[in-house]
Amino acid sequence: MSRGRFEAILWSLHLSNPDEDEENEKKKNTDEYDRLFKIKPLYSELVEACKAHFHPYQNLSIDERMVASKARISMKQYMKNKPTKWGYKLFVLADSSTAYTWNFFVYTGKSVSTTGPGLSYTAVMDLLPFPLLGGGYTVYMDHFYTSPALVQDLAKKFIGCCGTIRSNRVGFLQTQANDLPKKAERGDLRWIRRSNLLFVKWMDTREVTLCSSVHEAFTGQTVRRRVKKAGVWQVKCVPVPDAVVDYNRNMGGVDLSDALIGYYSILHKTMKWYKTFFYHFVDIAVVNSFLLHKELLKLRNPTQTKPHTQKTFREQLLKEMLEFAESSAASPQPASTHSTCMPLYYASEDSDRVRKHCKRCFDAGMPRVKTAAYCRKCQVPLCLSAKKNCFQLWHDNQ
Repeated sequence: MSRGRFEAILWSLHLSNPDEDEENEKKKNTDEYDRLFKIKPLYSELVEACKAHFHPYQNLSIDERMVASKARISMKQYMKNKPTKWGYKLFVLADSSTAYTWNFFVYTGKSVSTTGPGLSYTAVMDLLPFPLLGGGYTVYMDHFYTSPALVQDLAKKFIGCCGTIRSNRVGFLQTQANDLPKKAERGDLRWIRRSNLLFVKWMDTREVTLCSSVHEAFTGQTVRRRVKKAGVWQVKCVPVPDAVVDYNRNMGGVDLSDALIGYYSILHKTMKWYKTFFYHFVDIAVVNSFLLHKELLKLRNPTQTKPHTQKTFREQLLKEMLEFAESSAASPQPASTHSTCMPLYYASEDSDRVRKHCKRCFDAGMPRVKTAAYCRKCQVPLCLSAKKNCFQLWHDNQ
């Protein structure tokens, strides 16, 4: 593909109907205005496709994802703890074992209404379509989302929950029974239960606090840690709560998905904010396809020792997409039965005129020149105007 053709396609790239988009812009500063209207068709189809082609395993993880952007738009967010600090924020639900992005939505900013349980609660509930997903899952999340009210409500829907929690959350049990001493050693832990909720504190490098509805407090598990004793660093096995072990094992689903996207991301600078989302949606689709390829390979050929890497998978995907494009391309128009060359004009149901690249200009190194005229015998688009008559010049040279 030439650079001119690539730029022409890129300039013409739209994810929504321009006429409908103009109608949406007229509703700006009203409740009916949709800030994501420009990406809504592809956005909705991709989310549905992610859900339709894979059903997650038992453990799920929820976290934020940043799509890098420096655009001057109110949807842009800042997160100091993320590697990508400026950009668009997505709330993502991923499978913990495969890192498959199963559901996500774009955060558009603070809502006008301040009533309700808050963003951390509603984000989790919106990411879990209970009729489609079913029950029996365990969701892992960080302290931004975890609250006793959320854990209890998920338990009523037969979904377990485990996550780190802030000690100032409403409903957190602030008692001396589950409080660590001021000079706690590495491996010290305390816990307390209220109904089906377990609150556990564990001393690692610093104090870690978790809330869970599916774990026992302690079953004898240990982890290796470096401990300084008598001025000498030693490796020691320290006790660890079950919730901490499972949290560390299953919380990284979204982070792993981000890493896989970052290895071969197609995202690049653009002047249009909706194109940034288009590039990221393509990344999600490719990475999810790669993960499905690996899962299907395990089921169909368990003895396969070396499946595709992501790089070789993308190369194979490009080859198959090119073959598909060539086979599905419109068949050439049959040779005309007319014996004389006569100029005609392309017509379309959507518009009065359809324009195609002029054959003579294209051969002369001017690929961007388009015309609505063509020869009825030769079936070749050629310029025909008062200033430029490629129709005559092309036929004279035949």
